Amino acid sequence: MADFAAIRARAEKRKGGAAVLEKLLGAVPDNRDVAKVPDDRILSAIAERVFAAGFVWRVIEQKWPGFEEAFLHFEPKRLLFQPDDFWHELASDSRIVRNPQKIRSVKENAAFVERVSREHGGFGKFVAEWPADDQVGLMAFFGKHGSRLGGNTGQYLLRWIGWDAFVISSDMTAALRDAGLEIAETPTSKKDLQRIQDQVNAWVSETGLPRKHISRILAMSIGENRSPEQLGEYAGE
Repeated sequence: MADFAAIRARAEKRKGGAAVLEKLLGAVPDNRDVAKVPDDRILSAIAERVFAAGFVWRVIEQKWPGFEEAFLHFEPKRLLFQPDDFWHELASDSRIVRNPQKIRSVKENAAFVERVSREHGGFGKFVAEWPADDQVGLMAFFGKHGSRLGGNTGQYLLRWIGWDAFVISSDMTAALRDAGLEIAETPTSKKDLQRIQDQVNAWVSETGLPRKHISRILAMSIGENRSPEQLGEYAGE
């Protein structure tokens, strides 16, 4: 495998120097803080990432106040008490993106959040206590028990609620392959995901960096050299 210092140096050169890259990496996440996130904010983040998947993120962000109103501020227990008519009417509610499958996922994920919260004293507490070196295990849990939370949606969800997550974007994948990691161009198999996890863990031990920063450095070291403004809107990392 290529030395991570060389990968970082390449990213720094592409972005205009070490200081610029440092700003682009963002704050260092603390997984313990996720325990403080209430269930309604967890469900709101889940719904936002589900509706944003395959859609223009900016549109979802602009409409989000309407989503909050339409979905009763994403209080899981309150949503689970709503009759079938409530969910049926949402399919024609102009405040939201009217996708019946994604609307249904909110109800299913309300039950998911409520169940996990009841068993662990809070959904955020459950996520906060998950081993930081086993993100792929947490992703698998989301994919199995949640609704529409597989793939990158679950990874972005972790980022959105403040967990120290890597995002396996196309650029990150390209950088890993360029560094010598033997994974597919679209790594979705358990074997490939575990190889990515193990390599990221190794670089965490080597550099002391959070997984979020390692992920972003990899993504910014290769591919289209987007400006800081473009990176703020880019869904790939």
